[in-house]
Amino acid sequence: MLFVGCLISISPPKTVSSRLYMVCRTGGTHGDRMTTYYDVPADLLIAGLAEKMQGESKISPPEWADQVKTGTHRERPPVQVDWWHTRAAAVLRKVAVKGPIGANRISQEYGGVKDRGVKKNKAVAGSRNISRKILQQLSESGLVVESMNTAGTVNHGKIVSPKGQSLLDEVAHSVRSAAEKKYPGLKGY
Repeated sequence: MLFVGCLISISPPKTVSSRLYMVCRTGGTHGDRMTTYYDVPADLLIAGLAEKMQGESKISPPEWADQVKTGTHRERPPVQVDWWHTRAAAVLRKVAVKGPIGANRISQEYGGVKDRGVKKNKAVAGSRNISRKILQQLSESGLVVESMNTAGTVNHGKIVSPKGQSLLDEVAHSVRSAAEKKYPGLKGY
């Protein structure tokens, strides 16, 4: 098939958009492949995002953050000093992957098994207050926005804004080399 100066390659991989594999007349590909948050492991992406969010003025832990448990299934508060920024980075990634999503569903994602003594263990949700406050801070900083229906009457939840998408992609691109060193099999993707 002949297009304006470019040909499409025979068989692009199923996981990548076909526009990335357009072969130009010079024989090279049509630009470098962009790294997204799907291309890097979550642990490296969340650590990189947490570092970026340390500098964000609107994302800061409240006064009670060093004394609160993250759910009824926990016995003690978190021991990490920057756990709020790490949780905010993880919530931003969850909103990007699973959005539109609300505070209740986010709290369920961070829930766990509650030890009830002699009785059977039971699944419980995490703290809705922490989830709600982090989503509010991410909204104030412009990283997530509300997803409404076409009439504007029903709120479906939060989705990533273009600013949040660019932050995720920027951090994913910056941690790509570290990810390839840590996980050698990523070079093929």
